[in-house]
Amino acid sequence: MKRLVLTAKDRLLRFGSELVFALCEIQGIEIVIIHQGEQPSFEEELAADVLEIITVFSARLYGSRSKKNRKLMESLQAEGDRIIASLSQE
Repeated sequence: MKRLVLTAKDRLLRFGSELVFALCEIQGIEIVIIHQGEQPSFEEELAADVLEIITVFSARLYGSRSKKNRKLMESLQAEGDRIIASLSQE
């Protein structure tokens, strides 16, 4: 590979893109970023990284809760169906 083309710097990795860029430089791989835009300050970049971490972990937390609740509702529905079936047999 001779060239790595990205639409934006943050499209490669959420974190650690500098490491990949350094490895590419060592290997002689050219990096082309199409939409560079204005370079954010260190504080802005840090704040964006923290927000991204919070977003990822909250999505995992709410996703696991959702799955847990769905399973509970399915088991309750099955138990309700079983009770109704047994009552209708009497």
